[in-house]
Amino acid sequence: MSTAYAGNYPLKRRNREIKRLLVQSQAMAPDTLAMLERLGPMQGWRCLDIGCGPGGITDLLSARVGPTGRVIGLDMNAAFLDHARRNAAANVAFRRGDAYDTDLPGGGFDLVHMRFVASTAGNPQRLLREAMRLARPGGIVALQEPDGSTLNVYPPHPAWDRLKVALLRAFAGVGADLELARKLFFLAQAAGLRDVQYRTALLGVRAMDPMVDYLPSTIESLRATILKLGLLSARELSAALADCRAHLAKPGTSFTLYAVAQVWGRTPADEDAAQGAARRGVRRPDAAKRRSPRQRRRAKPRSR
Repeated sequence: MSTAYAGNYPLKRRNREIKRLLVQSQAMAPDTLAMLERLGPMQGWRCLDIGCGPGGITDLLSARVGPTGRVIGLDMNAAFLDHARRNAAANVAFRRGDAYDTDLPGGGFDLVHMRFVASTAGNPQRLLREAMRLARPGGIVALQEPDGSTLNVYPPHPAWDRLKVALLRAFAGVGADLELARKLFFLAQAAGLRDVQYRTALLGVRAMDPMVDYLPSTIESLRATILKLGLLSARELSAALADCRAHLAKPGTSFTLYAVAQVWGRTPADEDAAQGAARRGVRRPDAAKRRSPRQRRRAKPRSR
């Protein structure tokens, strides 16, 4: 029986992982664009893509904010960032940093975005707090997270089923949650975001599509975690990978990827914060500065 061990992101940083992530980003670009279009015009915005990997959605953000806007991609992996910099537009910069403690000044971004960070690294509440700190008052925090239960192949195959179970249990074993999509709307509201929106997307994949190797290639990046947790033996894992790939290569085989929940909302504006402070009987330190000169003269005690 396997036991959980301490850790966060369980995917191995191998060379093929960059290719896997780039294929994933390309496949998901249309639905990500659909979400961004619902935010309205973004010309001149400052945007942050947390956990951008070798590029994330920085290219899509770059096109939408235009030459007067600015996009920053943040990731802990230096190799990912090196790759991202080689293909970056002029209005995009990358920096190494921790998603939970970015060391960036607060209130500096119109949009803070994360995709598959909260589900794979864990502790979504803490990530949301940091994202909200980074967004300006009234700015947008957006997340995209998966529900791995929809990873289903047809015709069914036992090798696929074994790899799917190993995938979900590997993430669960390090405190992550590949079914976070189900809770995402609730978590965003509980964090204090306003006017929270909710959109879902589900991608279908055929034998000839670039994403056809998604499950086997993800499992290969999880190999060390799967073996450490005792989910499969090395021999079982190799056999399941080979059988699954043979099944996916058949022309009649197709599968659905994980459903993706896209949730976004606005941070409280200054007015909201002021009203909340007033209800709690807290006087804002800058309240006197906003009074007119006539109001300040009235408030000043007269000498006798």
